[in-house]
Amino acid sequence: RLLIGLFLFPIGIVMTINANLGLSSWDVLHQGMSVSIGSVTMGQASIIVGAVLITTASFFGERLGWGTLANIIIIGLFLDFLLYHQLIPTFTGFIPRFLMLIAGVWVMAVGTYFYMSAELGSGARDSLMVALRKKTKKSVRFIRITMEAIATVIGIILGGTVGLGTVIMVVGFGYCLQLVFKLFRFDISKIQHRFIDHDIKALYHWMKERKNKPDCSHHS
Repeated sequence: RLLIGLFLFPIGIVMTINANLGLSSWDVLHQGMSVSIGSVTMGQASIIVGAVLITTASFFGERLGWGTLANIIIIGLFLDFLLYHQLIPTFTGFIPRFLMLIAGVWVMAVGTYFYMSAELGSGARDSLMVALRKKTKKSVRFIRITMEAIATVIGIILGGTVGLGTVIMVVGFGYCLQLVFKLFRFDISKIQHRFIDHDIKALYHWMKERKNKPDCSHHS
């Protein structure tokens, strides 16, 4: 589930980019960082933003999972790979570009469901979404739209570009995500992730048991 989600999500991102109707809110932010910093690619900016968001989410009680680390790193790297090798097609007509934009949003929403339902730790943006959902009891739609809007504003300030597609994605992604969760009967407030500290503690206890276990190899 984790790998399927991490495969689908950046494909959806590139589909929205290649639709050329305006970047998604987070990609406006990533582009703005790339423009303002200069030596940073959009994929690298995605990794940086992810690290900042997961740090913020940790203050709300969300812990780090292996899936969280994989999300931060793999999505950014795969995003750069897809963009560099131009593996997703582009179109010139408005209708096919619009359809690609809508399809990309749905692919991102389905990808989000897959890697979150793996319960190995949410992605950085989703960890913050889950934390805010638990704290505020607001809907996924409201929280996600608010996050997308803030990311867009910051991205514009840094030099990112927006368009019709940006508005559609700021509003539409939250709705799509909530609908996908309903279709799969997935309640993010009931997620029980396996976090990295769980595995560290399990490894510690296993090593401790091994150390305290009597050595019977010298007895016949």
